[in-house]
Amino acid sequence: MDILQIKEKLKTDSYTFLKEDKNLGSNIILLTLGGSHAYGMDKEGSDLDIRGIATNSKEDILLGTDFGQVVETVTDTVIYSFNKIIQLLVSNNPNTIEILGCKPEHYLYLPGIGKELLANRKMFLSKICIHSFGGYAGSQLRRMENKAARYTGQAQNEAYILKSISNAKYYFKDRFFPYNDSDINLYIDKSVQNGYESEIFMDINLKHYPLRDWAGMWNEMKAITSSYNKFGKRNEKAASHDKLGKHMAHLIRLYMMCIDILEKEEIITYREDGHGLLMDIRNGKYLDGNRQPSGAFYELLDEYEKRLEYAKNNTGLPEKPDYKKIDEFRMYVNERIVKGEV
Repeated sequence: MDILQIKEKLKTDSYTFLKEDKNLGSNIILLTLGGSHAYGMDKEGSDLDIRGIATNSKEDILLGTDFGQVVETVTDTVIYSFNKIIQLLVSNNPNTIEILGCKPEHYLYLPGIGKELLANRKMFLSKICIHSFGGYAGSQLRRMENKAARYTGQAQNEAYILKSISNAKYYFKDRFFPYNDSDINLYIDKSVQNGYESEIFMDINLKHYPLRDWAGMWNEMKAITSSYNKFGKRNEKAASHDKLGKHMAHLIRLYMMCIDILEKEEIITYREDGHGLLMDIRNGKYLDGNRQPSGAFYELLDEYEKRLEYAKNNTGLPEKPDYKKIDEFRMYVNERIVKGEV
């Protein structure tokens, strides 16, 4: 489906909600492609995903309310409110920051404020992407590796769990009572359990620490560890439907995008560079005879993890986004709405 066909499809009855929903209509400041079409990885029969942003109403702004997002499942459409998308972009959320890096012709509707948002997209970029992209890509990829110890080994699988927890821990200090890094130390050592080569151990040194905050952190770490036991059956189902290659390709794409952000300080959603590799992965070239990720895929993954490690150690990005500029832009947009200038 080319871009002209997509634009024509948006005129059909299936998409009338874009005009009729009280939160959308003239409030929409950006419409673009999502999913495989946005990445340039679509195939015949690929679903059409539409993503967008709509400003909050005058009432929302003055009353402090927010519609958050409009989700239309039949057409795979998600339109975020302006105030919510700002929060997600600040956290470098992979599923939303990609909206700002689409191919120019993939923006289906882009009035003035939408163009201004794109022009200022670099204010959102920071080292936070290391953890948001790394955590998302890592946890998704390792879902395919759990229950396949014969391919990765139990010790390697344990290392993946620890990496996922480490990514989650990055946000603990913002959400829970503060503690020193040395107070919670997780590491891998020789296992004391039968059937394990190694396992994760912990050294905890917390004093006068709120129980509920500790319970919150503990539950998150426990959920990450427990979830690995559930991934195997899901992966078998995905493999049986030939979807494993697709998942693998999208996960490598996440590494590519994060490296671009760190090295080039650019959001590049459409993967012109690396397109052939990504499509080879998607089409099953990196699956073995058992329809599992091959050794060549793990070598590729290791290469991208090393590239990401180098990029994060040498990036010129700040630790945090430009909060001052972001707040000024948000106030500028919302003030214009309240004054009736938008």
